[in-house]
Amino acid sequence: MQSTMQDVPLAVSRILEHGRKVHGQAQVTTWTGEAEPHRRTFAEIGDRAAQLAHALRDKLGVEPGSVLGTMMWNNAEHVEAYLAIPSMGAVLHTLNLRLPPEQLVWIVGHAADRVVLVNGTLLPLLAPLLPRLPSVEHVVVVGEGDRLALDSATVEVHDYEELLAEQPTRYEWPEIDERAGAALCYTSGTTGDPKGVLFSHRSIYLHAMHVNSAEAFGLGSADLALPVVPMFHVNAWGLPHACFMSGAGMLMTDRFLQPGPIAEMIEKVRPTLAAAVPTIWQGLLTELDATERDVSSLGRVVIGGSACPPSLMRAFKERYDITVVHAWGMTETSPLGTVSHAPPGVGEEEAWEYRFTQGRLPASVEVRLASPDGTFAPWDGRTAGELEVRGPWIAAAYYGGAGSTEPLRPLDKFSEDGWLRTGDVGTISPNGYLTLTDRAKDVIKSGGEWISSVELENHLMAHPAVAEAAVVAVPDEKWGERPLATVVLAEGAEATYPELREYLAERVARWQVPERWTVIPAVPKTSVGKFDKKVLRAQYADGALNVTTL
Repeated sequence: MQSTMQDVPLAVSRILEHGRKVHGQAQVTTWTGEAEPHRRTFAEIGDRAAQLAHALRDKLGVEPGSVLGTMMWNNAEHVEAYLAIPSMGAVLHTLNLRLPPEQLVWIVGHAADRVVLVNGTLLPLLAPLLPRLPSVEHVVVVGEGDRLALDSATVEVHDYEELLAEQPTRYEWPEIDERAGAALCYTSGTTGDPKGVLFSHRSIYLHAMHVNSAEAFGLGSADLALPVVPMFHVNAWGLPHACFMSGAGMLMTDRFLQPGPIAEMIEKVRPTLAAAVPTIWQGLLTELDATERDVSSLGRVVIGGSACPPSLMRAFKERYDITVVHAWGMTETSPLGTVSHAPPGVGEEEAWEYRFTQGRLPASVEVRLASPDGTFAPWDGRTAGELEVRGPWIAAAYYGGAGSTEPLRPLDKFSEDGWLRTGDVGTISPNGYLTLTDRAKDVIKSGGEWISSVELENHLMAHPAVAEAAVVAVPDEKWGERPLATVVLAEGAEATYPELREYLAERVARWQVPERWTVIPAVPKTSVGKFDKKVLRAQYADGALNVTTL
């Protein structure tokens, strides 16, 4: 029996129009580093999104299904692109500024970006790559910057404001299949080439509804959200869409990501909620302890990307009455998987034990713990298993790339019955609280970003003086985890740690390069010849390795 309900697609354009019409006076405030930040209402954002869509279609030839990259900071213009590009039927592809050039070139080629919107201050990053980006036909420059670097480029270069000028402020947004691709993010958390996650209009809409729910961030029109998390990092955890849906204002950091400016913008603009990885909040805590600031407006801080030290959570609460909310997720989960709020009726100390977990499962995300023997572990808070998830905003496959007709479903990432294998190992309590205890693979989570240990090892073992190398995650007070490089030198060969460090820095992003190094006679191995990294981690913990920190 069919229902009698209307079948209205869940589309990004509906989020855009709702924010423009119903919450038109809410504002996107962009920090400028000057006396006054830049302010733009949701109504103005909606008008300019329509102008952008007209310009992209009529002047640049963007069609439904075209992929457009953004290399931008968190600012009002990026919000306009977030809303306009999917709403017109194209695909928004946010480019991670922190990736090394080789990976950026590969990602743009794999996605076949036709247009790249770039902040002027980031032109020195984009310009050298353009000769290696054959799919890119147009570059749209947003704001001031040194455009001389583009003089020799073979692409057409446009000014953002000039493109929008005199364009209509209304656009007939097409009725789009809610399962069509809306936004594309790449993850390179494990070995091999980066993997694309193509979010649908439906998944973005449903995820935004959950972000606004009381079980998650509980945003409403009285809130002002500060997404310090970059907009290229899993759609800024869904906050731009959630804010336009709920009427919560947004305070955008632009390029001002240091603790001092963040503290100043909190004091002057008065956000009520903020979101970022733990390293941001560790830096902010140091800044607040050193310089008196009025941060009393900030009631909640959402921390995700990596586990938050309990000492940091307590420090924010005890010194500044700011509640740190733990969250877990990944690119493949849009990213919100769990959010940690203590259940009602528990005492203050017991509440901390809940808040230290990764959080509770929402109704839309199903979770199971896979055991090595093929069974599934019970939710008893003790029995661990590999976390597998499914739900309406959970990836079912990876993007196959431009021209591909089939998505990618590697068995190490997706079970035969379609569940996402997260690679995380943990326990779940009887009332649905997730606690991560380990990782199924040896990926390193540093400051909310993933580092592939195997990639570092492969580069090191390409050095002529290195016979073997194993890289493991070790605890770090500032970053949560950092890589430790253990090296076996080739017979008769010599190499200094600074030399090896510089060698790696030429091949991976500099922030991925280990500070801790040691030379060992041989890498421990399992019975089948694999590197036994748990032995190395135990040796480090016991102080058995002669480690040099650079």
